[in-house]
Amino acid sequence: MTLLTGGFVVAMAFITATLSGVFGMAGGLVLMGALALVLPVQAAFVAHGVLQLVANGWRAVLHRRHVRWDIVGWYALASLVAGLAVALLAFTPSRPLLFLLLGLVPLLTWLPQRWVRLDAARPPQAFLSGLSVTGLNLTAGVAGPLLDIFFVRTELSRHAIVATKAATQVFAHLAKIVVYGAPLAVRAGAGGPGEGLPPWPVFALAIPLSIAGTVAGGMVLDRMSDVNFKRWTRWIVTAIGLVYLVQAARLLAA
Repeated sequence: MTLLTGGFVVAMAFITATLSGVFGMAGGLVLMGALALVLPVQAAFVAHGVLQLVANGWRAVLHRRHVRWDIVGWYALASLVAGLAVALLAFTPSRPLLFLLLGLVPLLTWLPQRWVRLDAARPPQAFLSGLSVTGLNLTAGVAGPLLDIFFVRTELSRHAIVATKAATQVFAHLAKIVVYGAPLAVRAGAGGPGEGLPPWPVFALAIPLSIAGTVAGGMVLDRMSDVNFKRWTRWIVTAIGLVYLVQAARLLAA
């Protein structure tokens, strides 16, 4: 890995953690696309999982008094089921398919609320969210807009939404690290190539910056209203999705 690539990964770790600290999902969407530009797909999944695990975990710690742990428990159980299923399928998307999926995921934010009557505060739907969101996370790399559908009808405040979503995503990213990282570890142990994973100094710099970005994002979140929070989230992730669809079209054309 070149010095420029390593610096790019470190910088994106901070920027996207800040975005996630404010909006709860835009940062992960940006980070996955950025990593897929400079890393092999499987390595991008693992690196994304590590960095987002830190960012989401720290965000959950910062806002722990707002976390709905009953929702997190059902989600964690479903994440285990989804992770086992994807691991058995041994599926890894190609780069064009990954960008296509990344571009389509944000469209979920535009589903009319009358079509979707989901509420993560209900145990069966919390389990369904863990199953579907973790499954999408393991195939498209991100699933924030799908997770948001399960929270849009809840009575939770913006702090509770961000905190609870962050806690659930700890399990989604753990699944990603295990499902995609285990094969890389086996090949590396057998003397195979490094598969494009960033070296440990990159992670050593990126992890504390992810924490710093999460803190900075939390400061911005405190100054937003609930109305602006939901409005800006939809438009930001849609714009990001359009960029990814263009990139997918370029890769497919090439």
